[in-house]
Amino acid sequence: MTHIFANWKMYLTHKETIILAKELKENLPDSSTSLAVFPSMLSAVGVLDELKDTEISVGAQNVAWTPSGAYTGAVSAVLCKEVGTNYALVGHSERRHVFGESNEVVRKKLEACLDAGIIPVLCIGETKEDLDAGKKEYRIKKQLMKALDGLKIPESGFFIAYEPVWAIGTGEHCMPEDVHEIHTFIKEELKQYTDKQIPLLYGGSVTDENVVSYTMLGSVDGVLVGGASTTYDSFISLIRAVDES
Repeated sequence: MTHIFANWKMYLTHKETIILAKELKENLPDSSTSLAVFPSMLSAVGVLDELKDTEISVGAQNVAWTPSGAYTGAVSAVLCKEVGTNYALVGHSERRHVFGESNEVVRKKLEACLDAGIIPVLCIGETKEDLDAGKKEYRIKKQLMKALDGLKIPESGFFIAYEPVWAIGTGEHCMPEDVHEIHTFIKEELKQYTDKQIPLLYGGSVTDENVVSYTMLGSVDGVLVGGASTTYDSFISLIRAVDES
């Protein structure tokens, strides 16, 4: 099964988010894909209400690394689970590079999701500096080690999303052959930490025009989509492209 996860980031207002969720509920064609959307935290409950009778799951864009306490502005994985979210993004490049989250914080958030019963989507990927310096594999290997070494992984498992930082929201695309190569590398690395089959998503300026070039690869289990998922027409076009491939 191909997974299509939609990270709506902070592109939409609350009203726009609910309208999009309603459009998906009312007009989504039959699809063989596994779908999940990740709205902003303030809109999550409204989206959950809209999509409660559909096959579309809802995830959190971020969680706190602790279940409760005096942490103004934080939202715990426990609370996300309580309201009904199934997934949570952990270690997205924008959290790492814009908000300064370290590998250590990412590990804590990963553990918080697993403890709360939420399936985490662990995001990894290299920067342009890493790429130019020939350190792509080194960066990914380190991110995986810091996140997974000694981690107790439940049967529900987790997802990995490989997102080259230089290709996120830039319009630059990672070539399919390069994606296949690095996904194969990641799958080999994962064998050090678990014998479970971990679904591996690709993200990085994915659109309806290039999505099939990635999902047709045997090493790719799905995609994590940003801007192309934030309007009904472009998102549906992307889903149909995968279904028809």
